[in-house]
This record gives sequence, structure tokens and C-alpha cells, in this order.
Amino acid sequence: MSNSGDIGFSELTSPRKMGNRLWARTRGDKVIWAVVLLLALVSVLVVYSSTGLLAYKMNKGNTEIYLFKQVVFIAIGLAVIYFSHLVNYTVYARVARILFLVSIPLMIYTYLFGVTLNEGSRWIRLPIINLTFQTSDLAKLALFMYLGRLLSKKQDVIKDFRKGFLPVITPVVVICALIAPANLSTALLVGATSMLLLFIGRASAKHLLLTMAVAAIPVVFLVTIALSYYDSSEGRSKDLPAVLEIGRLPTWIKRVQNFVHSNKEADKDENYQVNQAKIAISKGGMMGLGPGNSETRNFLPHPYSDFIYAIIIEEYGLIGGAFIILIYLIFLFRCIRIFRKCPYAFGAFLALGLSFTLVIQALINMAVTVNLFPVTGVTLPLVSMGGSSFLFTCLAIGIILSVARNVEQLEGKAPTPEVNA
Repeated sequence: MSNSGDIGFSELTSPRKMGNRLWARTRGDKVIWAVVLLLALVSVLVVYSSTGLLAYKMNKGNTEIYLFKQVVFIAIGLAVIYFSHLVNYTVYARVARILFLVSIPLMIYTYLFGVTLNEGSRWIRLPIINLTFQTSDLAKLALFMYLGRLLSKKQDVIKDFRKGFLPVITPVVVICALIAPANLSTALLVGATSMLLLFIGRASAKHLLLTMAVAAIPVVFLVTIALSYYDSSEGRSKDLPAVLEIGRLPTWIKRVQNFVHSNKEADKDENYQVNQAKIAISKGGMMGLGPGNSETRNFLPHPYSDFIYAIIIEEYGLIGGAFIILIYLIFLFRCIRIFRKCPYAFGAFLALGLSFTLVIQALINMAVTVNLFPVTGVTLPLVSMGGSSFLFTCLAIGIILSVARNVEQLEGKAPTPEVNA
């Protein structure tokens, strides 16, 4: 007979005891953990609702298949967040350069030999497991880790163009240039987030304005071409010369034209996605149709990824849509709090850079849905249907929580020197 102080095997392996031990080891900002769990719950509800017809068509009436896949992705994602948050964030400083250097040939390989969808090569297929993932997700993560490392080391000379600004802006230019041919919207997102992070990192405003002026040249060129090759009288785009039929340039031109002329009667077919999203929003009204009652999901392309925010508003109303925005803003506020409390530059820049890219991506996705921004194809972080982008988002959040965990440990103690990365 065991003594009263002994712990039985069943006690060790019971779900409640295991859960208590996991919770005891869980650190970091509890509000961010709550945000993650809340968005995961929203994801399960909305993905299940928006994939009903697709699941019925593709799986002979089995409408639960995508729900099961999403639950599996969320479980894996939470495990990624948990284990990555246990790693001391200074370890990420050590691997930042390696990941950055690895991402460059991966991006080149993806552009030349990757899986092509919608005229863009963004994915590579992993052997054996036959899983595709976007190398741009890895490149974004590697860039902001590396950028945080550089900013922390260059603070003394950051105002100097040659010694400070040039070494910091070069990786940004390289990654954006490699992402842009297949995914211009992601490249612009990464570039804008990087500029914001550099501004907070005390980079010279003159250098930043010069960089943005140079980056604006191709954007202005694209908009000018799009407006020039549009026939307003007939309500359609003109034929492009052969010199402009390069890569995804025609697609970008078409998206700009559709955005600028989205309210014209003749452009209804060209703006089918946006128009269906508007219908979903108008049906939702203030209170929504209720969970699972979306009607537009049967007509809206990709209601489970790019336009999932339209389904949220249709089912939960403008109140539900505003609540989602509030959740992302709370997440950003808590990350800014981590930035302000972190005593070391690398951890502060790392948490801020990763949080900025996630929140800005979310705002752009929602802006596209309500027709405030041209169609981009970016997903709603932690809400859109799972994939490699979902897991990389979880990894980024785990790294942010790693910084928060170390800030927690240092509060009220004399900080030890940060590892020289």
C-alpha cells in the first residue's frame, strides 16, 4: 500500500493533472494567451460555417472534414506557441542570421521551381509528407528576427547612413525584392512594417523618407499604367502591350483598375469577390444572421481564407466585426507594453516587429473585405483556415510570448546582461 504522500500513476497521467502542470509552466502575457484562444475559437466557428458547401462537394457530404482539419491545425499551432515560448528569446538572436541566409535561396528556388497557383509561384512542396508551404512566411519571420538583431547592435551608429542605416535596410530590400514577383501585397506589407520598425528604432527620418521615395517609384508606375490602360467609356481595361505582359504585372494592373472603378456598373463581373463581400456585410447588418447562417458563403470565393471577415460580419454583424478589430488592437497594445518593459533592445524590437506584421496584415485583410484596399490575398491571422501561414503565425506569437516570459522573470530583479548575438 502506498503512503499518503505518494502520487499514483493515474494521477500523473490524468488530463486535469497534466493540464495543471502545463498551466504551471505557461508564462508570458496572459492577455495575449487569452487573445490567441479567443481567435482560435472564432476560427473554429467561422471556418466550419464557411466550408460547409465546399466540404459537401469535395467529400461526398462529409461536412465535418474541414472542421476536423482546422481543430488539428489549432492544436498543432498551440503546441508551437507553447514550446517556442519556453525557449529563451536570446536563442532566436543566434539563429536569426542563419534563418535569414537560408530564406534567400529558398525564395529563389520557389520563384524558379515552386508550385504555381494563380500565375504566381509562392509555394514549395515538401517531400514525403506532400505538404506545401509559402516560403515568404519563413522569410518574413527570419527578416524581423534578423532586423531586431541588427537594430539592437547598431543603436550607437543608427543615424549614420553607411555604418548604421545601410546594413539595416539591405536585408529589407533583399527580402522584399524576392517576395514581390510572386506576391506584391506581402512585399509591400513587409516593407511598410520594416519602415515603421526602423522609425521606432531611431533610424534617421531623412534616410527613411529617401527609402520610401525610391520604393514609391514602381508603385506610382503601376498605378499610372493601370489608369492609362482603362477605357472609362466602355468600362473595361484596354489590351496591354507585349512589353507589359511580364509575370504577374497584368494581374496587379487589373486589381488596381478594379479597385479604382469598383462602383461602375460595367465592372460587376471583374469585382465579383468584392461585390459578394459587400452583400455579406449588408445582410449581416448590426447584429448578424447568427452562427452558421451565412448565405453568401455559397457564392463568395475563398470565404474561409481571404474573405473570412465578410462571413464574420454576415453571421455576427458589425458588432462582431468591431469585436475582432478590438481583439487585434488589444494584442498590439499588449505587445507594445512588452516593448516598453523589455530592458534589452533585441527583445523589444523582436516583439514589436512580429506584432506589427501580424496586426497590419489583419487590418489589410479586413480593409480588402470592406473595399478600402485592393484585393491582396493575405489571410486573417489565426482566423483563416489553417495552413503553413497559420503555423508560422503561431511561431511568431510564441516568440513574442518568449520575450514576455523573460520580462516577467526580470521584473523586480537586477537584469543580467543580454547574450551578445
